[in-house]
Amino acid sequence: MNYRHHYHAGNYADVFKHVLLVQLIRAMQRKDKGFLYLDTHAGRGGYDLSLPSVLPDGRERAPEHPDGIGRLWRASGLPEGITEYLGLIRRFNERRGATGEELSHYPGSPWIAKLLMRPQDRMTLCELREDDAEALDFDFARETGVKVMTLDGYTGLKAQLPPPEKRALVLIDPPFESKAEFADIRRGVAEALRRLPGAVIAVWYPITERARTHEFQQTLVELAAPTWFAELEIAGDGAQLRMKGCGLLVLNPPWRIEQEIQALLPVLEKNLRVDAGSCTTSAWLVPEK
Repeated sequence: MNYRHHYHAGNYADVFKHVLLVQLIRAMQRKDKGFLYLDTHAGRGGYDLSLPSVLPDGRERAPEHPDGIGRLWRASGLPEGITEYLGLIRRFNERRGATGEELSHYPGSPWIAKLLMRPQDRMTLCELREDDAEALDFDFARETGVKVMTLDGYTGLKAQLPPPEKRALVLIDPPFESKAEFADIRRGVAEALRRLPGAVIAVWYPITERARTHEFQQTLVELAAPTWFAELEIAGDGAQLRMKGCGLLVLNPPWRIEQEIQALLPVLEKNLRVDAGSCTTSAWLVPEK
C-alpha cells in the first residue's frame, strides 16, 4: 500500500497516532532530564487541508480529514488527553494564519512534537524524499533544538543513537510503499535497541491483513523488550475500506502509559467509527507457545 502522509492528512489514523504520541511525549516529560525525539519518516511539517489531494496518475481523491479531525474539532465532553491534542491543532492553525475555530491546516508528527518540546528536549527529523525534506527544513529553519536530515530513517537510527541524553523517544511511521517494510522495521528496531536498550520506540502500522500484522508483532517479541500495543478499527470486515484500522506498538513503554491510553481508546472509537463493527484492542505482547 502507499501511505504518503499528505494523501491522508488529518484522517482517523492521524488522529489516533497523534493522540497517542501526545501521551507518550508527556510521559517522557515526567522526568526533568531532556530526551531526543527521533522521527524516522517525518514527512512534511504540516499540510494545507484546502489543497486537493492528487494521486501520481493525476486523479484527485476526496479529502479524508472530515471523517478524522473534522469529527473531533467541535466535539464536547472529551477527556483531557484528547483536548490537549486538539489544542495543539488549534495552535498550529494559528501559526498558519487561521482565525477563531477555522480548521485549514493539519500538523504532521514533527509539529505535534515540537509544540510540546521543553528547552531541554531535542528533535531529529529524518526524511528520505528530497522535496519533503526541503519543505521540512524550511518549516523548522527558525526553530531551536531541531535537526532535519535528508536520509533513510533506518540509517538515521544508526546515526543518532545513542544520544548524549541517553534518553530517546523514537517514532517509526513509514509510508508502507515497500512489501518489505515490516522486515525493515524489525531490523531498525533491533539496531535501535542494540544502541540504546532503554529507548522508547513507537511503531505505527496499518491493519490491512490481520495475519500479516500478527506475524509482524511476533517478530518483535523476539527482541525481548517489553512491548505493548493499541489498535483502532473503525469498521468491521464487511466494510469496503482498504485500511479499516491501524495500530501503534510501543517498545519499552513509559510507566502507566497503557492505562492512560486505554482510557482514550473508547472515545476515539465512538467518534471515528464507520459502522458497528468498529473496535479497539490493547495488550502486552507475549511469545506464542
